[in-house]
Amino acid sequence: MGGDSGPAELVAGAVLAVAARDLRVTLVGDETILASELRQHGSQPGVAQCIDIVHAPEVVAMDESPIEALRKKKNSSIAVSFSLLKKKEVDAVVSAGNSGATMAAAVRNLGRLPNVSRPGIASVFPTLRQPMVMMDVGANVDCRPLHLYQFAVMASTFSRMMFNIDRPRVGLLSIGEEAGKGNILVKKTHALLSDSDLNYVGNVEGRDCFKGDVHVVVCDGFVGNICLKLSEGLAGAVLTMLKHELSQTLSARIGAILSRKAFVNLRKVLDYAEYGGAPLLGLNGIGIVCHGKSSPMAIANALKVSARMVRSGVCATIAEMMEKSVVEEPDSDHGTEEADG
Repeated sequence: MGGDSGPAELVAGAVLAVAARDLRVTLVGDETILASELRQHGSQPGVAQCIDIVHAPEVVAMDESPIEALRKKKNSSIAVSFSLLKKKEVDAVVSAGNSGATMAAAVRNLGRLPNVSRPGIASVFPTLRQPMVMMDVGANVDCRPLHLYQFAVMASTFSRMMFNIDRPRVGLLSIGEEAGKGNILVKKTHALLSDSDLNYVGNVEGRDCFKGDVHVVVCDGFVGNICLKLSEGLAGAVLTMLKHELSQTLSARIGAILSRKAFVNLRKVLDYAEYGGAPLLGLNGIGIVCHGKSSPMAIANALKVSARMVRSGVCATIAEMMEKSVVEEPDSDHGTEEADG
């Protein structure tokens, strides 16, 4: 029931996802509305056999306080979805609704994996080489060094399993490449990562993230969410400006026609729909948060990613890696020193 466009786009995405007949989807929300939307796709083969509906009469609005909304709306689609996962009636949850409520419901119903202090949200970014995973991108705005260290372990494991990278190169987002740059949080996290068994390559600057030299970038959720939204806005602005410039002159229009395939490929690379959604890592179960403006293709890809995560045993492997990567909590006073510019 979430998303900026309501259930129509999400139902359409579910229909796309089940086309290969290798997964089933349970739609959770107002049964009357969902059944009506599903009937629009009823003529497509296999849809009725692969999609179920579970009624949930309440909806958490995008602007509601997550904790308060979940307390009052126990029959909301988000709460019911994670209740189904807790009862093992489904294997994963994909939501395009209130991201805060999604995370809160996930933590409440699933709990954290052993040795995980805080779950986080990972997001996949396109680069000049291979996809890059950034974590955290919004779940934890205030972090300690231990949290960032654990994000690195979890994101590295996710990158290795989902993109078949043997030893993902891990970077720590900072204001300079030198080890002495950054605030106290970054400096203490740098020390933890340097002593770890991860393939840690040191600090990386924002301008270097898209080169593809690293597979994982670690930061707190405040910085990560800004990076995520800035990147989305920049990608959209670049495509709009490019389209405008290519329509200004006859020669530009002819060039645009001749280069159409290249521009289509560029748009595909920059489109967040290709990566589906952002997985919640560190939970005892699989949940994926999708963009509020997710298209049917984005929802379908998120459902397929969730199925891959289930089949590959991502949660069990993260739990195993976290057990092997336990470190002592360093001094957590990281907010009193100025950043080194």
